Amino acid sequence: MVYADTTFVTIFLPIICAVIGLLIGAAIVFFIPVFRKHRAEVSAKKIIRDAEVKAEHITKHAKLDGKQAAFEMKQEAEKEIKERKQEVVQLENKLAQREQGIDRRDAALIQKETNLEEKNESLNRRLKDLDKKETQLQAKIDGIIEELEKVAQMSVQEARDELFNRVESKISREIASYIKNKEEEAKDTADEKAKELLGLALSKYAQEVTTEKTISTVALPSDEMKGRIIGREGRNIRSFEQLLGVDLIIDDTPEVITISCFNPIRREIARLSLEALIKDGRIQPGRIEEIVAKYTQEVNDSIRKAGQEAAFKLGLPRINKELLEYVGRLKYRTSYGQNALEHSIEVAYLAGTMAAELGLDENLARRAGLLHDIGKAADFEVEGSHVEVGARLAKKYGEPEVVINAIESHHDDVPKKFIISHLVQAADTLSAARPGARSEILENYIKRIEKLEEICNSYEGVYQSYAMQSGRELRVMVIPDKIDDLGAFKLSREIKERIENEMTYPGQIKISVIREYRAVETAK
Repeated sequence: MVYADTTFVTIFLPIICAVIGLLIGAAIVFFIPVFRKHRAEVSAKKIIRDAEVKAEHITKHAKLDGKQAAFEMKQEAEKEIKERKQEVVQLENKLAQREQGIDRRDAALIQKETNLEEKNESLNRRLKDLDKKETQLQAKIDGIIEELEKVAQMSVQEARDELFNRVESKISREIASYIKNKEEEAKDTADEKAKELLGLALSKYAQEVTTEKTISTVALPSDEMKGRIIGREGRNIRSFEQLLGVDLIIDDTPEVITISCFNPIRREIARLSLEALIKDGRIQPGRIEEIVAKYTQEVNDSIRKAGQEAAFKLGLPRINKELLEYVGRLKYRTSYGQNALEHSIEVAYLAGTMAAELGLDENLARRAGLLHDIGKAADFEVEGSHVEVGARLAKKYGEPEVVINAIESHHDDVPKKFIISHLVQAADTLSAARPGARSEILENYIKRIEKLEEICNSYEGVYQSYAMQSGRELRVMVIPDKIDDLGAFKLSREIKERIENEMTYPGQIKISVIREYRAVETAK
């Protein structure tokens, strides 16, 4: 029995415990979801209640904020409406004032219109009266004119033309005679003064030319520079003068040094060198030699370039290079204030143009014109006149006989053997003697001559006109049947006035109108 109970305990008790444990586990597994669902429902209800409370709270606050915003907007709207009402009131006041002003102006305009209408009616009445009087007066004048036409046996137009012609003729003669008499009186009284002024001008001009030919001046920054140029015991100035063969004149003239030399090339080199030394500031014999050598080379290069450019400009080939250097040296030579190189080029152009018109060799004429004053490039270094020196240079460098003869004869030193020699002399006279030769180029000179003759030929009764003495005198030939003596005087004056108003020219031009009587005018 004991054995049986022990077996039961040992065998069935664990089984029963296992079954009970399974049942308890199954129950737990079954009821855990139920408990979780219940807890979830409880939690959800709590969340919903909290959300409803918060929503209610938010709703209450939103209503309060909305009411506050609506109240503020209402106040702002009322304020704006009030301001707008004030603006409208002000505008209404202004409009009322303008309407009052317009009413006053309207009343004034109505009054003016009334006055104007009254004046207009008055003027119309007066005009009608004047028309009546004018009609009556015209009728009387017509009657008088008819009576006069019957007595004079000519129409009104014929009488008017005759009267105008007689008055015009009489006044024209009186004016021309009056002008002539007054100008003769002026010429008589001004002759002595004019001679005095001309003499003074000539003396001043001659002095300027002489100064220009023999000296040059160099400006100094201060008078202290004079001592530096002289140097210790005069060694700087002696070195400078010995190197260039010039004289430096240092006197009491403030801030100026004068360079004196008859050789224009050495004088130009000295001027450039002295200006360079003054700028450099290092004035001593060694530096002076360097500067003088530098500017001697520059001036020589400039001379060669000027000669080559002159030959190229004139289209002249095969001229000896050494002879071209003499041509270039004319750049630094002046004759009575006129640059010798420019003068030679101008003579070449003139001689070539005349040769072309005559069917001669244009290039040969230009060559002779360019070289006609070549002696001036060396006459300050070689004994003899520029004609003699030029002829020797032309022979030395193998120039044609025509060129040599043109050089020798352009001042009538020897007889002319060729036509080109005559052309060169004529071209030399034109270039040197014409007004404005020192500043006017050839093309402008030719245009000026053509314009002078064109002005003269534009007048009725003129059948020929000539520009004489390189444009310094005009001779106008008139038809005697069309222009009388006073008409010739009047014509010369009109030509003078046109020249003065329409042209630019140097010096003076004398106008001579030639008929049986010559009337002379001078354009000043």
